[in-house]
Amino acid sequence: MSSNNQHNIPKQTLVVLGASESGVGAAFLGKTKGYEVFVSDKGMIKAEYLAKLQAQNIPYEEGRHSLERILQADLVVKSPGIPNHIALIQEIKAKGIPIISEIEFASQHTNATLIAITGSNGKTTTTSLVYHVLKAAGFNVGLAGNIGYSFAKQVATQTYDYYVLEISSFQLDDIEKFQPHISILLNITPDHLDRYEYSLEKYAQAKFKIAENQTKDDFFIYCADDELVNNFAKDNSNSVNTIAFSLNKELTKGAFFDKQNKNIHLQIKKQAVNGLKISKNDLQHSTESLSIIAKELTLKGKHNLYNIMAAGLAAQLLGVIPETIAATLKDFNSLEHRLESVAVIDNVEFINDSKATNIDAVWYALDAMSKPIIWMVGGVDKGNDYSILAQLVQEKVTAIVCLGVDNSKIHQAFDKQFANIIDTNTAEKAVRAAFDLAKGGEVVLLSPACASFDLFNNYKDRGKQFKAAVYDLQAVVS
Repeated sequence: MSSNNQHNIPKQTLVVLGASESGVGAAFLGKTKGYEVFVSDKGMIKAEYLAKLQAQNIPYEEGRHSLERILQADLVVKSPGIPNHIALIQEIKAKGIPIISEIEFASQHTNATLIAITGSNGKTTTTSLVYHVLKAAGFNVGLAGNIGYSFAKQVATQTYDYYVLEISSFQLDDIEKFQPHISILLNITPDHLDRYEYSLEKYAQAKFKIAENQTKDDFFIYCADDELVNNFAKDNSNSVNTIAFSLNKELTKGAFFDKQNKNIHLQIKKQAVNGLKISKNDLQHSTESLSIIAKELTLKGKHNLYNIMAAGLAAQLLGVIPETIAATLKDFNSLEHRLESVAVIDNVEFINDSKATNIDAVWYALDAMSKPIIWMVGGVDKGNDYSILAQLVQEKVTAIVCLGVDNSKIHQAFDKQFANIIDTNTAEKAVRAAFDLAKGGEVVLLSPACASFDLFNNYKDRGKQFKAAVYDLQAVVS
């Protein structure tokens, strides 16, 4: 009788809102864990994801959200792109149904060591750096989150001992118990403020959630040069082991840039056994130093010095030997759409920085350039304050090409500085206009400071169309 009763217990119902990479991954994991899964997407589901749902016989709907069916859920996993303030989410919450992110859901079903990285800028590069170093060191490691493949899908199909996760503020909004062993907070600058009621404080609170469940057995790596992040680290130093990195100050523990010798210096406890968690007490009583000459690094720019220091500290905490850390950080190449050199045409270099979707990212891109710049900017404004860029633009930019539907804020900010700011609405027109303006020895920099959804599917699509336009121009000119 007992076994029959257990057999008749109904499955829990999991509703997944959104059927892109994270949603389909969550649905797949849910099915493997015995949930009755239903996927709902208000838009039309892309063919590749439809095929995956159909292959797994997972029921779904597209073009609508059937409220009655959704409210039958025991658990809801929602896409990070769906804001919490909409009516559907409020109705789910009013019924007391838990709503979590795919990151939270996946973390509940793995015992792997988690290294989680967030920040307004540099997340993708730093995540890729950490993964690159750990992979080279022989770790059984997966790459997931806001980069690559779904975390949930990998948990369902792989058996990694470590996961390196890029985590956005949207993903952090819906965590409950998510607890990385190592978290990294690179910086907090205005971004996605339209999602956070135009409040930097509310946006920062979302970022800080990356460390809210960490304990003294865990590590919080942070930028000591960012005031908001530094203050948070000080306030939480009693609950988690904090380790800083800085370009501006010399640190006795952590990582800093030696300006005199142009070295990155990392000083932290070397772990004896790969992957073995170490205590705060052990860390304070034994250190090992590592220095890397900055000019030997493939990645250039101040922002990448921050990224490299953060990645190096994470690798040290996990016991990667200094020689491996140094070698792998030196040979890492720039990512696609992140200060990616595309081509040189008639001595004019074209650089794709399409992933620079906020003011701070553009500041670092402009600062990294040593040649005069034709700046390609524009898209969907996210509450940008262009005055932050005014001095750098004056010093380095010779012309501006706008690539967007509404360029009014850019004109308001820079019309007095430039006699002619050109408006374009396709990558081909923008590239041609920039080339016509450029002189030999200058650089055309696509660093938009804006989201891409007015003209493109996403920043990757924008970057790919930019590169295709550059290659087409190269074929014509040559």
